[in-house]
Amino acid sequence: MKNNAKENHPFIYDRTTGEKIPVSKEVRDAYYGEAARIRMKEQAHGRCVCPQSKVWACDGDCLICEYRRSGDLASLDVPIGEDGEDTLMDMVPSEAPAIESIIADRDLLDRLFARLRELDPDADTIIAMWMDDDSVSDRAIAKALGRPQRTFADQMKKYRTELRRIRGY
Repeated sequence: MKNNAKENHPFIYDRTTGEKIPVSKEVRDAYYGEAARIRMKEQAHGRCVCPQSKVWACDGDCLICEYRRSGDLASLDVPIGEDGEDTLMDMVPSEAPAIESIIADRDLLDRLFARLRELDPDADTIIAMWMDDDSVSDRAIAKALGRPQRTFADQMKKYRTELRRIRGY
């Protein structure tokens, strides 16, 4: 006798195509476990209002979900602090290097180039080649200067040792 009861096969629901993809129970549990973790965190912050009846369709991709809300996210322009003059944007650290660091690096580069000019009469040509292509080989520079490659390599080794001493390495 055939069992007419509805069979309960594990699946993952693909929201974009509307398909139920059959998978093993372990795969389904791992997938929906992560989605539930994300959903619960978003619900705790008021950013998810997914009803219990639609939890099975939650894939954890909140950015495209119809149940997404702004929750406790505040605008970066909202005044904060006791005097209300600061904003959250003022608290976001800049990824740009500090001006002091840029000036110090520029000063060091100028000193290194000046010392290289003292050590080698063709320093300007070497510097120009480095600026054109920072991966230019010593062999290519030696060829452009008309020097034997081995001699130039030995000279550059001495120059680099001296420049490292100036840099403090």
